[in-house]
Amino acid sequence: MIKEFLNCISLYTIPVILLVILIYALFKKVSIYETFVSGAKEGFKVGVMIIPYLVAILVAIGMFRASGAIDILTALLAPILNKIGMPAELLPLAIIRPLSGSGALGIMAEIASEHGANSFIAKMAAVMVGCSETTFYVLTVYFGSVGITKFRHALWAGLIADIAGILAAVTISNIIFI
Repeated sequence: MIKEFLNCISLYTIPVILLVILIYALFKKVSIYETFVSGAKEGFKVGVMIIPYLVAILVAIGMFRASGAIDILTALLAPILNKIGMPAELLPLAIIRPLSGSGALGIMAEIASEHGANSFIAKMAAVMVGCSETTFYVLTVYFGSVGITKFRHALWAGLIADIAGILAAVTISNIIFI
């Protein structure tokens, strides 16, 4: 029952949102195409401005993975993770997700390839990616592009939200997929 309801919601959510946005724009007499092109131009400018921040965070992620620190941390925390219902293989995903969305997707793809796309661990990984945010990416790229340098409270709020998202993903996955 719950699975069918969730499948129905997931199937229609994005098309309904897009349709509502288009109808609202037409109702408000917004020039949709010109607005879209204007936004794309601004997006390109922002993209060029954030390249240095992207390079810095991608190098840091590469160093963290290559050093083996993730593997050591996974081995140390495995007993605790198993008690809360989280497979230890998902810890690298939980660590990398606040740093990089593409890095997290790469780890998720490795998990799906190793365990099977329809496996419990792959499903939990997918829910984790959906329940968390690229906190450090957002802080460095978006805050940096507009010149915000004092983001201490935003950092803590983002990290607490990431932890809550990971715990929610574990709980929901254990309820729905087992």
